[in-house]
Amino acid sequence: MERSPADVYAEHCRQRELAYQVDPDGRPVFRPRVGYEAWRVSAGRGTVYSTTVARPRGSDAYNIALIDLDEGFRMMSRVVGRAPEDVTIGLRVRLAWEDGDEPEAPPVPVFQAESA
Repeated sequence: MERSPADVYAEHCRQRELAYQVDPDGRPVFRPRVGYEAWRVSAGRGTVYSTTVARPRGSDAYNIALIDLDEGFRMMSRVVGRAPEDVTIGLRVRLAWEDGDEPEAPPVPVFQAESA
């Protein structure tokens, strides 16, 4: 039985690898999807493309960021290790990991400032 792209991605996350697919011309594809079989692992370095601060009632504020990875794909994540308001467009970041919410859930890719 062939594994789904989501299963392959989750297995890479369990190994603390940020995996992405490439199309037949070698262009990066993210989020993983059916139809692309070649996988690569990101070096985990990138730049904040966009960021915003979420302030849920009764909870701590956190940022939501779009990260442009050096390999050429963009993903939504968070930058941890600094105040949400201190995450700025153009900030260089590196991959970090947070444990998933459920016991069997794979770790979640997040980012830290490269200078942190």
